[in-house]
Amino acid sequence: MEKVVGVEEQIAKAMEELAVRSTDSRDTKVWDYLEELPAGLSRERLPKHVAVIIDGNRRWAKNQGLEPVFGYSKSSHGFAKLAELCCRWGIKVLTAFAFSTANCWFRPQIEVDFLMYAFETVLLRDMDVCMRNDVRVSIIGDTTKLPTGLQAAITKITEASKKNTRLHAILSINYGGREDILQAYQAISRKVKDNLINPEDIDGNIMNQELRTKITEFPYPDLLIITSGEHRISDFLMWQLAYSELHFENCMWPDFGEKEFVNALRSLQQRRRRYGGQDEVDNLAVKVHNQST
Repeated sequence: MEKVVGVEEQIAKAMEELAVRSTDSRDTKVWDYLEELPAGLSRERLPKHVAVIIDGNRRWAKNQGLEPVFGYSKSSHGFAKLAELCCRWGIKVLTAFAFSTANCWFRPQIEVDFLMYAFETVLLRDMDVCMRNDVRVSIIGDTTKLPTGLQAAITKITEASKKNTRLHAILSINYGGREDILQAYQAISRKVKDNLINPEDIDGNIMNQELRTKITEFPYPDLLIITSGEHRISDFLMWQLAYSELHFENCMWPDFGEKEFVNALRSLQQRRRRYGGQDEVDNLAVKVHNQST
């Protein structure tokens, strides 16, 4: 009779797999730079900033008859793989929605604890690869509520990589788009109260300076990829996505790879971006357009 593996044993195995570095040779060498693009892609029309909502980890594990933590373990190399492709093809910014303020804290505590462990492990595990490949890593979101070990890992990799320029890889951990806008307004209100700016001076530029994405040269995603068949933006980058193109991918995030990424990029390049379709576009649309040209 086949042995039934308990939850504790499954979690221990998932933690072990998470910590083990992949033996794929691409993890141990410098990624190729600006290689030939896959068929059907134009370098001139590549996006500068790609964002992705990594959805479907729990459902992937359920479909395999496994505990949800195995979905997170399985997908732990997914963001690094996408970062590698961005480096090899010349995309400058990659942002992933990894942990939502709105709903992730309400998952079973055992899952939350595993996710915190996973973030810390992956950041430390992949730091050498990021440094060898000139990748800057940043975290956006309220990190003060994260475990101290994870906060230390964030500080370590962000400080070590802050001068890297080939790719800016951004992870959204304990992030919410509406919360981001609210904290920006609060910061602006304090500046008004302290007579640093006048109310009539408040515009899109000032707003952009207070949003968490002020850390990157290209804050507006040209393309948002949403995995697992979902058709929602899930409170992600609510201000920044105003003129982004959306691509919905049916596969779960643990199965998302180069083929799916190429399909998303092809879909983007086949579109005519209108930025609202107005003759006189607003300030945000102008910035997005300038970022993309």
